[in-house]
Amino acid sequence: RGYCSRRLRRLRKTLNFKMGNRHKFTGKKVTEEILSDNRYLLLILMDAERAWSYAMQLKQEANTEPRKRFHLLSRLRKAVKHAEELERLCESNRVDAKTKLEAQAYMAYLTGMLRFEHQEWKAAMEAFNKCKTIYEKLANAFTEEQAVLYNQRVEEISPNIRYCAYNIGDQSAMNELMQMRLRSGGTEGLLAEKLEALITQTRAKQAATMSEVEWRGRTVPVKIDKVRIFLLGLADNEAAIAQAENEETKERLFESLLSECRDAIQAVREELKPDQKQREHSLENDSGKVSNIQYLHSYLTYIKLSTAIKRNESMAQALQKALLQPQRAEEDGKRTPRPQDLIRLYDIILQ
Repeated sequence: RGYCSRRLRRLRKTLNFKMGNRHKFTGKKVTEEILSDNRYLLLILMDAERAWSYAMQLKQEANTEPRKRFHLLSRLRKAVKHAEELERLCESNRVDAKTKLEAQAYMAYLTGMLRFEHQEWKAAMEAFNKCKTIYEKLANAFTEEQAVLYNQRVEEISPNIRYCAYNIGDQSAMNELMQMRLRSGGTEGLLAEKLEALITQTRAKQAATMSEVEWRGRTVPVKIDKVRIFLLGLADNEAAIAQAENEETKERLFESLLSECRDAIQAVREELKPDQKQREHSLENDSGKVSNIQYLHSYLTYIKLSTAIKRNESMAQALQKALLQPQRAEEDGKRTPRPQDLIRLYDIILQ
C-alpha cells in the first residue's frame, strides 16, 4: 500500500499530472485524448492496487476488529471501480490487444474478489472463470517465459473457483481443494483461512455421528467435539503426509497434526479435572479401573508420541540423504548438515 502511494506520487510528478496544489484540490481524470504515454494507464492501475492492498491489510486486522470488515468491502469496491475505468480506457485504439485482454482479466479478478468476500459464490465463480480463460489464452499466445507468469496466475485462481463450486453444491470440489492444499504445501492469501475453516466445518458435520473409538481392545465413548473432529481428520492427515511431494510440505503437515493433537489433549485435560475430584471423593472398590476419559487421554497421548517419532524419523531420513551428498560451502546463511544433528534426532526418538 505504501509502495503504491509513493509510485503514484512519482508518476504524477513525472507526467506533471498534479491534482492542484497544497492550497486547493482540483480533480483531474485520465481520458483517451491524453493517452500519449502508457504511464497514464499506470496511474489508474496504481490507484486500483493501492485500494486492493489496503483491503488486504484490513482483512488481517478484521480478525481482531470485526468492524473493519465494512471498510475492507468499501476498499474492494473502490479497487473494482478503478479497474472498470482502466478497462474502459484500454478499449481505445491506442492500446494493443494484449493490454486490452490483461485489463479485462484484471477487472474480472477484482470483481471475483469482491463477490467472494460478499459470499456471492455464483457471481464470484463466473468472474474467476472469465479471468482464468483470458490468462490461459494469453499463455498460449506468447513465449514460454511470459507463459510462466500467466500460468502462475491460473494456478492462483483455481482454488478460489473450486471453493465457489463447493459452496454452490459441488461435493467433488472438496476433494480437489484438499489435493490443491497438499500440492501447494499450504495455500496462501484470501483462500487459506477459508479452506482451513471449510475442512474443520466438514469434519464437524461428520463428528455429530461419531460417538466412540476403539483402542487396544477397549471401546470408549467420545463426547468432546474437539476430540471427535481431531480423530475424524486423523486418517486424512496421515494420508496427506504419505502423499506429500517434498520434505517441507511433509514437515508442515506433521506440525499441523501435532498442533491439533495438543489441542485435543488439552480439551480432555479440562474434562479430567472435575472427573479426578469426583474419583477422589467417591469410595469405589474397583479403584484400579481406568476411567473412560483417562483412557481417552492415554490414547491421544499415544497418537501424539507416535506422530512425533514419525516426524523425527522423516527428518532423520532427509538429513541422512543430505549428509551423503557432497558438502558445499555455506550459502544464504544456511548451516550445512552435521552428523551430530542426526545423533540428536535419534536421541529424541529413543527418549
